[in-house]
This record gives sequence, structure tokens and C-alpha cells, in this order.
Amino acid sequence: MQRRSLLLSASSLLAAPAFVRAQGSLQKFKFNLGWKVEATAAGFLLAQQRGYYKDAGLDVAIDTGNGSAAAIGLVASGAYDCASADLATMIEFNVNNPSAGLKAVAIMYDLNPNAILVRKDGAIKKPADLAGKTILGQPFNASRKLFPAFAKAEGFDPSGVKWENVAPDIGDTRFVKGDFDASAYFFFTGLLNLKARGMGPEMINVFRFSDVMKSYGNGFVANAKSMENAEAMRGFVKASTRGWLDAMADPKAGAAAVKQREPLANEQFEYERLQLIVDGTMKTAETKANGWGAATPGRLQATIDETAAAFGLKATPAVADIWTDKFLPTAADRKLKA
Repeated sequence: MQRRSLLLSASSLLAAPAFVRAQGSLQKFKFNLGWKVEATAAGFLLAQQRGYYKDAGLDVAIDTGNGSAAAIGLVASGAYDCASADLATMIEFNVNNPSAGLKAVAIMYDLNPNAILVRKDGAIKKPADLAGKTILGQPFNASRKLFPAFAKAEGFDPSGVKWENVAPDIGDTRFVKGDFDASAYFFFTGLLNLKARGMGPEMINVFRFSDVMKSYGNGFVANAKSMENAEAMRGFVKASTRGWLDAMADPKAGAAAVKQREPLANEQFEYERLQLIVDGTMKTAETKANGWGAATPGRLQATIDETAAAFGLKATPAVADIWTDKFLPTAADRKLKA
């Protein structure tokens, strides 16, 4: 009887649906958003909620972060397999830590979202007017770190700018009150954060770095160990790409995914933020031609050159040191939806 029971148990397991048997073999994968749960997470959350990661054989943990520098450090330490992080910050980290070997495996923001926000009715009418002014921006803030390259491209000396290091939430409130001349932000973060405090987009001028710089913005940054597991990394990039293509085609679904993960989020604000992200960084001539997530050698070289100039790097890496396309899905799987 005992032998018969064992045989029946074994045959039942073999007859079980494949997905039931596969659940126990999903590979764990840790991803850091690089920021809190807002519209910048929409594509990843859609991929998770719609089962795209499970389809790829992955059990993906999506965690919040505290900026690109912190996220990159966590990936370098092995605490995370991958993170959404600013490429310029990653390049600086690799130069300062030659053994790190971090690389971007997909581009998230084809146009760099770094920007300076000023009051439309204020004294600052053009970027050169920022010389000698007070700007809100934390030391880890990518917009602050890249500001010298932006200033150089705009033809003014950045050395006279005074930076105010105030926690973002407090800084937003103080900017609205008029305590600072300008604020350094991802443009879509600043516009919606300030709107939540009563300063609408119609009251703000945005000086976008992408108007004068060719650098990419955030990418998927991975460490050497996680890239060695090529199947898992390839599956993560493909599923995330699928999620972002969905979010681009249906921003309302993306905002709903954010709300589902973070009940305190303002769904309407995140919908508006996602539209800014999609239209301002993702739907570009290059992504329409090459697909989402891809990079070109010329733009990658420009990202390196602009970063080296802004940060005063002691060495200049090669394109192959910061980027690999071997984990990207096929061109058909990266094509933007109509």
C-alpha cells in the first residue's frame, strides 16, 4: 500500500501542469528602482503584475531606492542584481572603482531627464542667468553633478552657483515659498512634486539638459556576477522591456500599477508624470528607429565625454567598458507599439 501511494504521488506530480511544477524553480532576482514608487517604476510593476517575470522563470523583488549613487553602490556590492540608475553616475563609479565592472544592459531614458526648474515670472529667463544664483540640489543629485557640463554647453561659468542641500520634500516646499532661485531635478519629478504643492507647470520654466547635451539618462545597471547568469539577465531585460512598452502604450494602466503597489500614491499625478516620462524621454526618433532599450555608439561616447568633462574624471573608459547589448531582446520585441 505504501509503495502504491508513492507511485501515485509521483505520477500526480508528473501530471501536474508545468507552471505548478515550475513555481518552485523560479530564480530569484533583486532589482532596485533607484527611487521611490512612482511613475518611474510603472513598466517594472506592470511586468511584475502581468506575470512577465514569471514567464521568464524569474521571481523578481522590486525595491525602492535613494538615488542613483546609492543604487549603484548596492549593485556593486552584490546586494542587487540590477538597478535603474543614471549612466553618468555609473561611469564615475567605475572610474573610481576600476574592479567594479558595472555595465548598462539597456537604456531606460533615451533623452536625459536632468533639468533645472525656475519660476516663469522670476529673473532667470535663460540658462546663463543661473550664474551666481542659488540652486536647490543634493550632492548625490544627478542634475547637480552634471550641471558643469550643462553650463559649459550653455556658455556660462558654473563656479559661482551656490548649492543648497535640503531634503527633497522640504526643499520642494521652500522652493515654492521662494527660498531658492532654481531647483535641480529630473524634469518630470520636479514638475509633479511642485504641482502637488500648488505650483503648476504653467508657472515654471524648464531648462532641460537634453536640449544641449547628448548623454543618455538612466539605464539598467548590472554587476559582473549577475551578467554571468546570462539567461536570467536576458529574461529580466526582455520582461522589463515588455512592461515598459505596455506602459508607454497605456499610461493609465501604468499609473494603476503604481497605485496598486503604493496605495498612498496620487494616481492622477502618476498618470501625468508617466505621460511626461514617455513623451519626454522614451518616445524619440532613435527609439522609434532602433526600439526601446537600445543605444548607439555615438550617443554612448557622448555620454562618456560629457561625464568626464562634468566630473573631472581621472580616466576615460571605452564604450565597451560601460555598455553591452547582448542581453537585449530582438528588435521585434523592442519595437514601440502604435
